[in-house]
Order: sequence, then structure tokens, then C-alpha cells
Amino acid sequence: MADDTSIFIGASRKPDDSYQRAEELLLRYGNRHGLITGATGTGKTVSLQILAEGFSNAGVPVFCADIKGDLSGIAMMGTAQDFLVKRAEQIKLDPYDFQEFPVIFWDLFGEQGHPIRATVSEMGPLLLSRLMNLSEAQEGIMNIAFRIADEEGLLLLDLKDLQALLANIAARADEIGSRYGNVTKPSVGAIQRTLLVLEQQGAAHFFGEPALRIADIMRTTRDGRGAISVLAADKLMMNPRLYATFLLWLMSELFEELPEVGDPDKPKLVFFFDEAHLLFEDAPKVLVDRVEQVVRLIRSKGVGVYFITQNPLDVPETVLAQLGNRVQHALRAYTPREQKAVKTAADTFRPNPDFNCATAITQLGTGEALVSTLEAKGVPSMVQRTLIRPPSSRLGPITSDERRKIIGESPVTGQYDQTIDRESAFEMLQKKAKDAGDAEEQAQQVDSGRSRWTIPGFGNDDPAPQPSGGRRAPVPRPSNRQTVAEAAIKSVVRSIGSSVGRAIVRGILGSLARGR
Repeated sequence: MADDTSIFIGASRKPDDSYQRAEELLLRYGNRHGLITGATGTGKTVSLQILAEGFSNAGVPVFCADIKGDLSGIAMMGTAQDFLVKRAEQIKLDPYDFQEFPVIFWDLFGEQGHPIRATVSEMGPLLLSRLMNLSEAQEGIMNIAFRIADEEGLLLLDLKDLQALLANIAARADEIGSRYGNVTKPSVGAIQRTLLVLEQQGAAHFFGEPALRIADIMRTTRDGRGAISVLAADKLMMNPRLYATFLLWLMSELFEELPEVGDPDKPKLVFFFDEAHLLFEDAPKVLVDRVEQVVRLIRSKGVGVYFITQNPLDVPETVLAQLGNRVQHALRAYTPREQKAVKTAADTFRPNPDFNCATAITQLGTGEALVSTLEAKGVPSMVQRTLIRPPSSRLGPITSDERRKIIGESPVTGQYDQTIDRESAFEMLQKKAKDAGDAEEQAQQVDSGRSRWTIPGFGNDDPAPQPSGGRRAPVPRPSNRQTVAEAAIKSVVRSIGSSVGRAIVRGILGSLARGR
């Protein structure tokens, strides 16, 4: 049975279906990552739940997404049910205790948990381009925008900042293009339209301040248990690209902020990435390479990443090779692709002579899985057919009243509830536009006062003295021809006014359109 160095997963079965031994995940290899796969309804969520419980009791903070809402029950104490008690007896889980776990609920939309925000600059051009599904040319413009923001000291915090910057870039396309390459206004306009779609899908709730502090998802309680951060993702899944990009951003932030710790006795944080196929679906190679790099190197920061998906083929081989702890629930093999998935899953396990792995995968029942974890020296254990243990917390979702109560008593209550909108690119570009407008107005005033200027020899001299005898000197007829000085002055004023005016109109209208 598991102790303070391991997590009890369940009990393996002999060929005659009798009890064989306890299957455990060693905490010192918890940062070697993992994979939970299986068809819908085979028990993946329960496997995630019991692993989260085990890590929490070991003092390891957990971050996971609640796709269907039923993972929220981990915050409440479980109750004895016949099928749960029977499973506990089958795997010799004695005593089978029930408990509730310290949970912090999060929600990008701020409806079912504390809001989670990140700034546009933290997200960066690569992830934003992935989120917006930009073309190569549009991604290049996004990179130029971030470069200009850095050079000109423009803070990119929320979507209106980015929209204002793009409007400014469009107005300065010729100038910027001569420095960084071709910047076309149609491409900028396409990015702006995509930003509008993102805003309508709710991304405006995510971008801004206060940004999430990594320390707030790495909390432990006074009794030494790790806090379980549960992200409400049922509504978020309506925009799966935003979901995948957010979790990739979070992994990247963990990678960049946490110090190197090598191989600790237990992980500093465990990160569960549910519906992992969304991360790699139609992803460009540069992004897949980035994920592989983060997964490979983040374990030395003490972070374990566990991917949950239906099909092992959803995860690229380069990433799959990094996942040492595996729980494989049942797969169906009706189509050629499903048959290939079964073979792929079977081939990744260390074989067990007692059964055929590929056949067993198609015959597993609900709550049953093939399990292989890392043993001494990090060697994968022989795959075992295992009955997964029942959870100690509630199976199924909590009520709205229970959720509100937990949110109200959360240790981060009040820290993220109110949006902060400090001076950033939007306000700074507005100020520049106003200053340019003031300069244009002054130039127009100078132009209107041109008749009072006295430039010798150019028709604005003082009147000539009257000739003697009282006769008035002949008055020359007015001419429509401009003098050289008049033409030069008007050209300069007209040039200043038109260029500044265009910048003002584009900057302000672009920003106001984003602010609606």
C-alpha cells in the first residue's frame, strides 16, 4: 500500500482476475510526466481525480482543468456508495477514508471561479499568432508590432492596447516597412478583424491586469496539503484554441519563472492538461518544438506535466517519449486509425508475458486500466492490468451554492476580482495623437496669420509713401499667382497637417472600435 513516498493508484490483477499487488506512482518520479488516455466514459476523469488527491495529500500543489464540471467534486467529502465500497474491497483499500481537498476555483471568464488574466506582452507574438491562426505574413507583422512596442516603451496589457498599436502601425506602414520589411495595411486589417472575433469569444476577459501570479497556484495549506487549482473549462471549451493557448502559456510561465531544482523527492507542482489533442491540432512545427522543449526541460524545475486525451496518437512522438508514468484506459478498434492507436499504445508499454497488451486494451472495463509507472532508477515497470482505486472525494459536480461558498473562503479572494486599467499603449498613443492634433492646430493658426508676415521683397512690405502733390500711387492689381515663399510655406503646413491628421484618425478610430 502507498506511503508518504508514493501514490496508491489501484491493484493489479492476475490472469485469473484475483488480487496481485498494489500499483503505485513514486513521488520522486512524479516530475517525469505522464499520460492518461482512453475512450469517452472509460474512467479518465476518475484517474485524474485520484492522482490529484494523492499529490495533494503528499503536499504537492496541483493545477487541472475541469472540462465537464464533474471534477469540481474533489472539493467535497465523498460518501459511501455500494460500487465504491465494493471496489475498495477488491483492491484491499482498508481503511477507505473519505475527505475533502483544498480547492481554488479559477475561470478565465470570472463566472465560476477567480478570474485568470495575462497581459498581451506576457503571451508574446508566437502564442498570439497561434491563438489567432495567423498566416506567416501576418505573424511577421505581429513580431514587428512587439518590436516597436519594446523600442517605443509601449506597454501591451490588454486587447485595446494591441489594437491601438496595430492602428498606429498601419498609419506608419511606409516608415516601418523601410526598417523591418513590407507591412501592408490589408494584412494589419486582417489581424484587427481577428482580434475583434477574439474579443467576441471572451478573450478580452483574459488579457489584462492583475495578471496571475504563479505563486498562487503553488500554495500549500497549514496542514501541509497541496492546494488543487481547478480551472472551469466547460465554457472555455467553446473556444478550444484559447483553452490550449492559455495552458501552453501557463506551462511556459512555469518554465521561465521557476528555479532549477533537479530531481526533488516530490514535485513542486503537477500540471494536468486535459483534452491535450487541442494543443497539437494544426499546430505549426515551431510550436510543437516549443512544447517538446518545455516538457523536456521543465521536469528539472520540479514540475510534472500529465496529458489527458482519448488517443495516444494525439500526442506527437517527440512529446510522447518524455511521458514516463502511463494509465491506459480502454480503446475501441473499429476503424483503421483506432486500430493503429491501440497498437501504438500497446507498443509503448514494457510487455507483460501474462497477457497480450493490444488485446487487453480493447477489453478493459470502466475504471480498469493498463498501468506502468517508473520504478527504481527511473525504469518503466512491467505493464499491469489494474483496477483503479475509488476517490476519497465526491464523484460528480458540486452545486452552485457550494461553489460560491468555496470561492468566498478562498485564500486569493479579492486579489483578482477587480480589473486594473493603468496607462499603457492605448493611452500613450492617444496622448501622442492629441499632441499631434495640437501641433496641427498651431500650424493652421500660423497659416491663417500669413498676411501679417513682413518678408521684404515678397509683396508684404509696408505701403509705399504717398507721392508729393497729393496724388495716390497706383494700386497694383491682385494676382492669383503664388510667390515662391507662399508656395513653400503652404506646402510645409499642408504636409504636416495631412500626415498628422491621417495618424490621428486611424489611431483613435481603431482604438474606439476596440473599446466598444
